[in-house]
Amino acid sequence: MTYHLAQYNIARLVAPLDDPQIADFMAALEPLNRLADESPGFVWRHQTEDGDSTAIRVRGDPMILINFSVWEAIDPLFEYTYRTAHTDIFRRRLEFFEGHAEPYLALWWIPAGHEPSVEEADGRLDHLREHGPTPHAFTFKQRFPPPA
Repeated sequence: MTYHLAQYNIARLVAPLDDPQIADFMAALEPLNRLADESPGFVWRHQTEDGDSTAIRVRGDPMILINFSVWEAIDPLFEYTYRTAHTDIFRRRLEFFEGHAEPYLALWWIPAGHEPSVEEADGRLDHLREHGPTPHAFTFKQRFPPPA
């Protein structure tokens, strides 16, 4: 069986999406999503009819945004995250989002072709927060291989 890597992260905005403080983030969103879509190893990303996930709400908090995608492997996701134009916005994240006291990103392996739900992803993040990195949910710093 072939496996792909799912990634899910959440971030709490410092201001509403239409606030001028968030304008640079909003302006970068579509180009960065397009860059991800065109990146080697990209498989899928969660999006609404608007082409992004900014309308999705989780954890009962209207200020939390999600980022949720699937990649062929961990290295292409790492390359996109830390070695493309995405890095410029990522470095500025504290201008747009609150800092995190607990994990905000979960990675896990899924059978190729499986489209995970937001509920599944949120559960993986909760598992990581409760148990630390395991094969069920892990991080870039403590990785696990796909199932044998």
